[in-house]
Amino acid sequence: MMKVLLVCSGGMSSAIVVKAIEKEAEREGLSMVVKSVGTGELAEELKNGWNLVLVAPQVRHRLDELRQKASVHNVPVALIPPQGYSPLGGAIVLAEIKKLGS
Repeated sequence: MMKVLLVCSGGMSSAIVVKAIEKEAEREGLSMVVKSVGTGELAEELKNGWNLVLVAPQVRHRLDELRQKASVHNVPVALIPPQGYSPLGGAIVLAEIKKLGS
C-alpha cells in the first residue's frame, strides 16, 4: 500500500485533491492512503511512515524546507503541478505518484 501525504498551508484546501486522488486510485484498483496536513504538521506526521510527500502549489516557496524535513525520514518530496490541484486533477496527480513511486 502506498501512503501519500499532501502538504498545503493549512491542511484543509487539499481535502478536495485528496478525494480526487483516492477516487482515481480506486478506479485503477490501486491500494493507497492519502492524507493532507498543514506545513506545520509535516515533521510530526512523517513519523507515521509515509512513502511520498506532495506539496501544494500555494506553498511551493517552502519546498526546500519541506524537503529538508522529509529527508530525515528518507521520504521523497514533489510539487503538485498546478493543473493537478483541483477536483478534476486526480488523474494528473496519480500519474505523478505512480511515476515517483516506481
